[in-house]
Amino acid sequence: MEDIEDLLVGSGGAPPGFRLPLNAVGVNPRKKNKAKPSKVSQMNDPPKIPGTQTIYVKTFGCSHNQSDSEYMAGQLSAFGYAISDNPEEGDLWLINTCTVKNPSQSAMNTLITKCKSAKKPLVVAGCVPQGSRDLKELEGVSIVGVQQIDRVVEVVEETLKGHEVRKNKFVEILPINVGCLGACTYCKTKHARGHLGSYTVDSLVERVKTVIADGVREIWLSSEDTGAYGRDIGVNLPILLNAIVAELPPDGSTMLRIGMTNPPFILEHLKEIAAVLCHPCVYSFLHVPVQSGSDAVLTAMNREYTVSEFRTVVDTLTELVPGMQIATDIICGFPGETDEDFSQTVNLIKEYKFSQVHISQFYPRPGTPAARMKKVPSTIVKNRSRELTSVFEAFTPYNGMEGKVERIWITEIATDGIHLVGHTKGYVQVLIVAPETILGTSAIVKITSVGRWSVFGEVLESLPQVNVKMAPDKVSNQEKHSPCSNQYECCACSKEPEPCSCGPDICGGQIKLDKCTVSKNDSPMENRASKNPIHWFIRKRRNHAQKKLENDIALGLENEQDWAPGGWGFVDRALLVGIFVSFFMIVAVIMHLEFRTLLSK
Repeated sequence: MEDIEDLLVGSGGAPPGFRLPLNAVGVNPRKKNKAKPSKVSQMNDPPKIPGTQTIYVKTFGCSHNQSDSEYMAGQLSAFGYAISDNPEEGDLWLINTCTVKNPSQSAMNTLITKCKSAKKPLVVAGCVPQGSRDLKELEGVSIVGVQQIDRVVEVVEETLKGHEVRKNKFVEILPINVGCLGACTYCKTKHARGHLGSYTVDSLVERVKTVIADGVREIWLSSEDTGAYGRDIGVNLPILLNAIVAELPPDGSTMLRIGMTNPPFILEHLKEIAAVLCHPCVYSFLHVPVQSGSDAVLTAMNREYTVSEFRTVVDTLTELVPGMQIATDIICGFPGETDEDFSQTVNLIKEYKFSQVHISQFYPRPGTPAARMKKVPSTIVKNRSRELTSVFEAFTPYNGMEGKVERIWITEIATDGIHLVGHTKGYVQVLIVAPETILGTSAIVKITSVGRWSVFGEVLESLPQVNVKMAPDKVSNQEKHSPCSNQYECCACSKEPEPCSCGPDICGGQIKLDKCTVSKNDSPMENRASKNPIHWFIRKRRNHAQKKLENDIALGLENEQDWAPGGWGFVDRALLVGIFVSFFMIVAVIMHLEFRTLLSK
């Protein structure tokens, strides 16, 4: 598969509570059966190679649903799966549902029950899971929303492994193109999805506006190769990224994550992409597959880049983007891979100590050039995979984070059912114990301990979401693009010009904006508030607290004592109490005088 969010990290699965990458569309790993498996099944069950199973497809509803089913069946067939209309033949059932008519939904429920009774892996697509994902019938079932049908192959493959795949309402996976420009000898993507076909910038921006209004907190740009975007329609990835970033709420309530990109197509845009990755509303994270540390193997794979060019990508992004995290992929045992080739791969991984590496063994996809190449013996492939996994798992990428204060974005419940999962700006996974009511928000946390796959944090403050819903045509250009929007107060603007608090070069979705000024007469609301000393005092303290919060996050404070939750100290409270007491004393004196005046009359 082509993207790390669709795969498990490492070949050994993940520890309890670890957020598996496919949880973006929500993966719940299978629960281990406590019953001891029989010796017969252990000896006779061969490993299932993806793309060799039969899929039973059943469709309910309109012609649109029929079209979607044909598309999904075509994708599965192109990846080697057999399609059948006989449920008994299916290794997995794919049911495309309709929610318009009760008979259709009733028949669907019956079929789902029958599938569960037969203990068949099940994927439910269509309108029912899109609009009613909490139905009892969908418990323990993988689902594909109407916007995710192009990811059906990945969902099916994960479901066949025993994982439950569900859509996360706070995460939107946004495909930016289909197909690719590559011709890797081991990959069926080009066969299945054809040549590159990019969606227009305007259509993608409109989708971004819609999902933000619907409460989405993470937008993942998805593609077979994000870096190739737009080459078929006369634009490029930086143009798209800048257009999308301009629409993100300046309060940081919705974050953008850039999807997998191969080295060849981002080499010419490294500085522009680095600038976007520095933006406060974009995760400083990128998935760049290398696949091998040997140029000879890369040539055999037809990857169209060298190890040196991969190093250039990693080194440049790491230098230009503070806290940059890079994930990569490795294929062990590609046909023709020698011991020396593999040694070069191991040395590359040791050198960079990537925090995320997906290590897979080579599987020949039917119909690909690599399937006809002379294979490396399976025992050697397995040994190399185990060795590289041991090297990778020996890294401690999060040492040094303990005690740091970070802002995180919280989007899901961990697989242990106890922790919530958030991510830092560098997309480091943070597990916290907190009420589910803070899902879909961001918070300030102190890192209390670090693990191999994630870190643990304690919530210091949950940040309020001031991102309000409004129709896109109701938002003025100034509100959408100004770094000094009163609605969001992203930047620390004052009477005198001063740099924007979210960075010297990037603010409010625009690159290299000028310094900003605001006149005290610009806002009627501010004029009204200034007439009330109590309101004025509260507003000034809130602005001070917001500015301190942003500065503290930017500086990456390491000590809890440096952090003052909410920004209200003893002096602040004493002053506020004094104002209220004085106010009530004045009112009491006035009432007393009025009362005496009435008595004298």
